[in-house]
Amino acid sequence: MGIKLRKREEVPVEETWATEDIFPGDEAWEKEFEAVKEEIGTYSRYRGHLGDSAENLYGALQFDAGMGERLEKLYCYAHLNSDVDTGNQKHQQMAGRAAGLYAAASAASSYIPSEILEIPEERLKALRTSEGADRSFDRTLDLILRDKAHTRSPEVEELLADAAEMADGPAQIFKMFNNADTRFPRITDENGQKTELTHGRYVTFLESGDRRVRKEAFQAMYETFGHHKNTLAAAFQANVKQAWFYGKAKKYPSARAYYMDSAHVPEEVYDTLIGTVRESLPLMYRYVELRKNVLELPELHMYDLYTPLVPEAGARIPYREAERLVTEALAPMGEEYLAALKKGFEGRWVDYGENEGKRSGAYSGGPYGVHPYVLMSYQGNLDSVFTLAHEMGHAMHSYFSNENQTYANAQYKIFVAEVASTCNENLLNHYLLERSRDKKERAYILNHFLDGFKGTVFRQTMFAEFEKTAHELCQAGEVLTADRLCGIYQKLNEDYFGDGIVVDPQISLEWARIPHFYTPFYVYQYATGFSAAVALSERILKEGEPAVRDYMGFLKGGCSKDPIDLLADAGVDMRTPEAIRSAMGAFERALTELCGILEG
Repeated sequence: MGIKLRKREEVPVEETWATEDIFPGDEAWEKEFEAVKEEIGTYSRYRGHLGDSAENLYGALQFDAGMGERLEKLYCYAHLNSDVDTGNQKHQQMAGRAAGLYAAASAASSYIPSEILEIPEERLKALRTSEGADRSFDRTLDLILRDKAHTRSPEVEELLADAAEMADGPAQIFKMFNNADTRFPRITDENGQKTELTHGRYVTFLESGDRRVRKEAFQAMYETFGHHKNTLAAAFQANVKQAWFYGKAKKYPSARAYYMDSAHVPEEVYDTLIGTVRESLPLMYRYVELRKNVLELPELHMYDLYTPLVPEAGARIPYREAERLVTEALAPMGEEYLAALKKGFEGRWVDYGENEGKRSGAYSGGPYGVHPYVLMSYQGNLDSVFTLAHEMGHAMHSYFSNENQTYANAQYKIFVAEVASTCNENLLNHYLLERSRDKKERAYILNHFLDGFKGTVFRQTMFAEFEKTAHELCQAGEVLTADRLCGIYQKLNEDYFGDGIVVDPQISLEWARIPHFYTPFYVYQYATGFSAAVALSERILKEGEPAVRDYMGFLKGGCSKDPIDLLADAGVDMRTPEAIRSAMGAFERALTELCGILEG
């Protein structure tokens, strides 16, 4: 008898998150939905009058922020409940309705930036320095003025906002296919049991010490996606096209320019990342050679990249033990940080139980004014412990930003989103290495660090290069067929992993199962974030309280400054390649030590 996934209602409450902290139930959500829906119409009372008085200008901004906060709660409640059971039609519909309400509010409020830009410069200055000015919106107004060249007329902005829900179609199609409709075959696990392949179990199977299990899971995963490659290529291309549509509409030369400027990150940061990582590819080839030698394989395959090189150290770790390890590892962050972490663990911020229909992967999210939430499917291995540390890093960043900034200034930019999470991972890695008792244990931790680095820096940079190429081809008028996308992806794998591994043809389909590609120009930030996090975590460990104080200032900063400047205040300047090179130095040191242990 194979292992069968639990239904959502069978998961113990302590393994689930407390969405009742947002709304006590669906009935309360419905009541608030109707109230917000009715109030959206009142946006019009400010239209055409923003320049009349400070009361009108700031009244509109305050009303918009208040609506944003309420909409966020509506969307998050529905979205969180839908993600833990994607087959639940009711919560799917609620999430769709909330998204529609968001789009309606966005359209109703879209006149605000363009109308502010129509206020004569001297008049706006007078309004901003008057007695009725609300200084908490200084940053908002500064950014509106900065984006003047890319802000269209009120009518065009309203039309673009109306199109947002339709433009999200490709991402929603992929989400439903990937999480609700796709069924993978059963494979035979290490114990000879027929076990259903899931997104959550896939990585666990690839970490298996039994090569047959690894190969079977790998082939089953990509055979499934291969059956639908043309549909997925169409969804992918549609998403690329909608990104370029918005780039053109906002008067940018490319979709990348649009997305990076929205994040206030210079485009050269992207190209510097790819160039610097490509310079360091010999380190990846050295890692691949070590893996081949240690596993004693005549040839290494793509499904051999995840199994621990010291598998006997990979004991099962219960979830509560994972919480303890993460808490102790983050002790250098100080009492304020640890108190918030404890609040999260004890307050059911984390939904970690696996069940049928649960969204794959892991993330942190949540509405302003409540608290963050973390979704994951805990697998009882070290990788899951690192995932918990990672996602709680996101949660702590959101928690401290929300506690210290107004709604308008709280949401930090994507560019810095991965810094806090990866800093936690680095501190956990340091903690585990400091307490390793023997060479095998140390080798296992080093291997895990190297595998994490491979996935976060090398692999995400490869993703970023794929995304850059795909968008450029589409913008040049080329059709992104499944075969074209597979060809690009296959060549990148050959470049990044080198001649020491068999780049199996199935890996060319990996692009088809990456959810982050539906958030254009996101993935590169994993690699830049990791690099910044290496520098920050090392400073915290070496300098203690002064470094923690600067870092906590970064966590509390929200979007009160440009992300580049917030990081600089914390001690890392991402305008240069030095942080990436520093990360490569850490990779090389760990690789050298692991080679010494395993080959010495």
